[in-house]
Amino acid sequence: MKKMNVAALALAAAGTVFSASAWSQTVMRFASWMPPTHPVNEVVLPTWKKWIEEATDNRVTLAVEYNMGHPKTMFNLVEDGVADASWGYHGYVPGRFRLTQIVEQPLLGVSGEAASVAHWRVHNKYFKDTYEFEGLELVALVTHGPGQIHSTFPVNTLSELEGKKIRVGGGVQSVIGERAGLVPVSAPAPKVYEMLQQGVIDGVFLPVCDVKNLRLNEVITDSTQLPGGMYLGSFSFFINPDFMADLDPKDAEAIRAVSGERLSALGGWAQDQSDVAGLKLARESGVRINTVGVNDPLAQEYKALAEGIDEAWIESVSDLDVDAREALKELREIARGYESNQDVIANIQE
Repeated sequence: MKKMNVAALALAAAGTVFSASAWSQTVMRFASWMPPTHPVNEVVLPTWKKWIEEATDNRVTLAVEYNMGHPKTMFNLVEDGVADASWGYHGYVPGRFRLTQIVEQPLLGVSGEAASVAHWRVHNKYFKDTYEFEGLELVALVTHGPGQIHSTFPVNTLSELEGKKIRVGGGVQSVIGERAGLVPVSAPAPKVYEMLQQGVIDGVFLPVCDVKNLRLNEVITDSTQLPGGMYLGSFSFFINPDFMADLDPKDAEAIRAVSGERLSALGGWAQDQSDVAGLKLARESGVRINTVGVNDPLAQEYKALAEGIDEAWIESVSDLDVDAREALKELREIARGYESNQDVIANIQE
């Protein structure tokens, strides 16, 4: 029998090891519903993937899959095992998510990162054992930056919103819209460009990052920037519990170790950075930016409109066995006293 040379044997051995490694790697299929340019898809998921691979010595990785359904179905897709993990916007599922509105309350006046971390801490202290995430393993709570008004007309007073068709994303936005006397139009964010282009709506409540992410600069004329924004929007990241149970326990724990507050901070930070890019693009595109000062009449009008929305939320969850008032107080204290997580940011920027 002919002898194989040393180089051939080494190559064959390397190929065998690589093949075994490739076959043994577990892929977490992550369903995403925003465009690939959205900060969740462009920054958060690639970074989290890197963290997961490093934490599990490459035994687990993450693969993003698009176009798996309406954004509101992401929770069910993961519950049913159609996808292993996903992220969702709570306002798209009215009735199920009431406690998450704690972070959406007007006038919090903080960054998305600060709000995300505060929400994660408060949820785990006060709301962890409630029903809202049954059937899912919650791994992060993320808040986008301050929600603002983007429109095809200037907004100098709240009365100019009356009777206008404005897209709202549910949750606290719906309460704000009702108080403002506008005509609310429910639709997921990816549909907004088309609706504005076709004149179906006159404006939209969204963070300024979506001027870039959804190309709103092409279909709006005005962006009204209230101090601290009108509201915040809340999202969650979640994994199918059966997927986690099927992993080696040390790998499941490794994934949890690079999720939670760390992933929440990453998500909020990415949203904040995207806001900067969105505002820059709006200016460069000729969108009129109405930057409202704290003492300007429009800011004072909005402050009056928002009064009592937090009390209404507290009352709305009074049937649940939670101390919503104390939780909201603590969330505000944490968020307003929060300093950016430099360890997370350094890890992203490497």
